[in-house]
Amino acid sequence: MQRILIANRGEIALRIIGTCHDMGIETIAVYSEADRDMPFVKAATKAVCIGEPPVNKSYLQVEKIIAAAKEENVDAVHPGYGFVSENSDFARRIIEAGILFIGPDPETIELMGDKIVSRQTMEKAGVPVVPGSGHGLKTIEEACALAGTIGYPVMLKASGGGGGIGMVLCEDEQALVKSYASTKSRAKTYFGSDEVFIEKYIASARHVEVQVFGDSCGNIVHLFERDCSIQRRHQKVVEESPSPFLSDSVRQKMFQTAIKAAKAVKYKNAGTIEFIVDENENFYFLEMNTRLQVEHPVTEAISGLDLVKWQILVAQGEPLPLLQPEIHSSGHAIEFRLYAEDPVRFLPSPGKITALKWGEEAGVRIDSGYEEGGTVTPFYDPMIAKCIVHGATREESLAKAEAFFKNTHIEGIKTNAPLFLTILANVDFKNGNYTTSFLTKKLVN
Repeated sequence: MQRILIANRGEIALRIIGTCHDMGIETIAVYSEADRDMPFVKAATKAVCIGEPPVNKSYLQVEKIIAAAKEENVDAVHPGYGFVSENSDFARRIIEAGILFIGPDPETIELMGDKIVSRQTMEKAGVPVVPGSGHGLKTIEEACALAGTIGYPVMLKASGGGGGIGMVLCEDEQALVKSYASTKSRAKTYFGSDEVFIEKYIASARHVEVQVFGDSCGNIVHLFERDCSIQRRHQKVVEESPSPFLSDSVRQKMFQTAIKAAKAVKYKNAGTIEFIVDENENFYFLEMNTRLQVEHPVTEAISGLDLVKWQILVAQGEPLPLLQPEIHSSGHAIEFRLYAEDPVRFLPSPGKITALKWGEEAGVRIDSGYEEGGTVTPFYDPMIAKCIVHGATREESLAKAEAFFKNTHIEGIKTNAPLFLTILANVDFKNGNYTTSFLTKKLVN
C-alpha cells in the first residue's frame, strides 16, 4: 500500500496521516473551503479541495471523494469516524472502483447500522440485549402498548441513529406520545429512515465498550474495555480504561461476549461492541460501531499498539499482528475530549484560537486538530483535541490530568477545560462512582 486517501478532517485525519507517514505511505487529504488552512491539509502529501464548508457540500460528497481517489490513483481509502465511515454504499463503491476500503465489509456496516436488525442478530447469537422492540414500531398505539409491557421509563430511538441523535428518554406515556412523531421526523431527516424502536431505560447505568479487531483469516481478538459513562447529550466526554466499576469476573465475561458478537457477523478490521451495564453489573448489547472510535487512543495507551497501523495491515489482507495471548494491558489511561463549547450549557463556541499553550506533563498525549491562530468554524463538530493521560495507576493518571489542565491555556474561544477540572475534583469521580447521568445529576443540578 503506497497511497491512502483520508475521507475525513481535523484531528483524526492528522492521526491517520501520522501513522501512514511512519509506514512510508503517501497521504491524500480531502478538505472543504473552510478547512484549507487546517493542520491536516498541510501535513498530507497532497490535498484536494472537494467543496464548500457545509458537510453536505464537502465531506458527505461521495461522488467527489471517489473521483479524487481515482484521480490520485490511491490504493486505499480510510474514512476515519463520522461522515462516511459507516456508509455501506460508500464502502461498496470504493471497493467496486478497485480501491481498498480500510474498514469492515460493506455488508457488515449495513447489518450493524440498522439498530433493529443488529439487535435481532445479537439475540440469535446469544448475546444479551436490552428489553425492547424486536422490530420497527408502526404506530404510537403499538409503542405505548409495548412500553406499558416492559415498563417506563423507556428510550425512544431511531433505527439508523448514532452519536446521540434520534434518542429521547420518555418517563411516561405522555412523554412517549409527545416525542413519537418528532423523533420519526428527525430520524427521517438525519438517517433517511423514519423507523424507530423503544428500549427499556436502565437507570444508574454505565456505558462500557469493548474494542475488537478481526482479520480475513477468521481471527478475532479483543483489546480490553473502555468506560464511556461521562456523557453530555448522550455523547461521550471522558473515557477511561480499565473501567473503575467492573469486577474482573464480569470484565472477562464481557470480553467473551464481545468476541461472540464479532464472530456472529464475521467481523473484520477495527470495531467496538458497546454495552449498557446496570448497577448490579448485568450488561446488555447496545450497538456495534463498525469503524475506529474517537476514543481509540485510550486502548493504544494501555496496549502500546497502533490501531490505525493494524487497520491498514488487515485491509491489505494480512493477519492480525498479535493474537489474544500476546495482547496485554498496562497501567491506566483516561481521554478528555476538549471542545470549543460553553462548559456549563455545552453550546458550541466557534471562533479564532488566539492563544493555545498545552500543559507540560509527562505521560500526556495530545491528538489535536487545531493550532494557535486557527479558527473553529460552526460547520463541524467543535472538538479541538483529545487529551489522553496514561499512568501506572488510576490515581496517578487523575493527578497528571489535573496538573495538565491547570497549566493548559486557551484564549479566543470558550472550552470545556474548566469542566474537566470540576470532574477531576469530584469525590464520586475520584472513587470511580459515576453513571451516564453524572454530568446532569452530580455537576449541573
